[in-house]
Amino acid sequence: MNRTTLVLPAVLGLLVPALAACGAPGGEDDGRAAIVVGTTDQFVASKDNPAPFDPAIGYEVGVWNVLRQTVQTLVHVPRGGGEPVPEAAESCTFTDTQNESYRCKLRSGLQFADGTAVTADDVKYSIDRVIRVNAANGPAALLANIDMVETRGEREVIFHLRTPDATFPYKLATPAAGIVPRSKYAAESARAGFQVDGSGPYVMKPEVENNRVVKVLFTRNPRYKGDLEVRNDKVELALFPDAQAMGKALEDKKIDMMTRTMSPKQTQQLLENSEDGIKVTELPGLEISYLGFDTNDPAVKNKAVRQAMAQVVDRGEIASKVYGTTAEPLYSLIPSGITGHTNSFYNKYGEPSTPKAAEILRAAGVETPVKLTLHYTTDYYGDATATEFEILKKQFNDTGLFDVTVEGTAWEKYRPAQVRGDYAVYGMGWSPDFPDPDNYMAPFLDKNNFLNTPYKSDLAQKTLIPQSRRETDRSASVKTFQQLQDIVAEDVPVLPIWQGKQYVAAREDLTGVEWAVNSSADLQLWELGDGTV
Repeated sequence: MNRTTLVLPAVLGLLVPALAACGAPGGEDDGRAAIVVGTTDQFVASKDNPAPFDPAIGYEVGVWNVLRQTVQTLVHVPRGGGEPVPEAAESCTFTDTQNESYRCKLRSGLQFADGTAVTADDVKYSIDRVIRVNAANGPAALLANIDMVETRGEREVIFHLRTPDATFPYKLATPAAGIVPRSKYAAESARAGFQVDGSGPYVMKPEVENNRVVKVLFTRNPRYKGDLEVRNDKVELALFPDAQAMGKALEDKKIDMMTRTMSPKQTQQLLENSEDGIKVTELPGLEISYLGFDTNDPAVKNKAVRQAMAQVVDRGEIASKVYGTTAEPLYSLIPSGITGHTNSFYNKYGEPSTPKAAEILRAAGVETPVKLTLHYTTDYYGDATATEFEILKKQFNDTGLFDVTVEGTAWEKYRPAQVRGDYAVYGMGWSPDFPDPDNYMAPFLDKNNFLNTPYKSDLAQKTLIPQSRRETDRSASVKTFQQLQDIVAEDVPVLPIWQGKQYVAAREDLTGVEWAVNSSADLQLWELGDGTV
């Protein structure tokens, strides 16, 4: 019988009880087959991105879901949410009241998977390396506030920050701060290919065809020493070209679970119709989808054009017609469920209105119709993206104020083109690096931002973002984040569209599914068990 499980989201500041999952016992490989998890993520080595799995380069959900299994971090966010706790470290803490000095002590006897000792110098090397490589669309911005990494002996590391930052422990919990062996990773250049080495819970082996990963086998790392409880011996990550192929594999019992990205139609069918032996689980979801703008492009450089688009977009139609129960309208970069969320776009623009949009353009002297191309990726966020952009096109064109066309591009070419500034308007999604309002603001508004956007707000960069990071009590920064959201609604460097929910479907005998994907869309394969215990 089909069962639907609802896992309630963890709200920042609240303690969520950790429910124990029964899974396979620990120990050496006992000969059982691997648990097989399906995904539609695609990993391709190309001229633009020859090193997809290098922690200094990779900054995508799918890539991080591979890195998290293999590369260990000093701290991690516990399964029920909340503040980071020690992982490779035995202890970590701020040593001053200003949140400018953060000290960690490594666990005794920590080793990489090849048996080499992990030392404080390895931690420093790994962090410094990400900052030095400073990849154009990589994660270096997460570590940009580090002024210096100091080591004391073999086990102690001290991070000296340029400015106070209460969110720094969350940043250390991301793969950007993963500890890697210097013998495998050059100090100032990327590690090409798909192999990943570290001290995490698994050793990985990728299977590659034509510079494209087709599957990854994760085998329990017998030398792993950390805070995570590994409930299985082997997990295989199987890659599929689309959600339909992944769903067929689950029906045929060729995989045990399918994760990102299930299609809205597929999810709805599984929720409504019984499928023998399959369980659907709803998980906390903090993913957002939005339109981004190259604010230097002549087509959208005038703020009035972006404001008019914000005035006419009908989020409710997109959510209901394209995504059904899997998404809801979003009126801010910070989604509901995160501290500081406010509906800034609704407060400013209200319901969709062509007359109001026409007045915005008329007052700014913008000639209509405004010609635009909306760009989207054909193979990264799922099949529904194309439908969403056709609806957006119709919404804009029906006003008579815009002359919009749409163009789809494969992700391996799409993302480099977006970073270069080839697109005036483009669709993107964002799953947080960590569940804090800062991670919905800084990646879009701060220096060296994720989108490489030319937009700049001095008030945001120089005052509000630094001010918010001084608050150890994140609820004390609510007013600051409301100001930041109002700036976005006024200037529209990005236009939020919807907030997603997460669903996974799995065989009923698979345990730990409710913990296998957290609210940041992080895949936690160590939580899965085969149901034999």
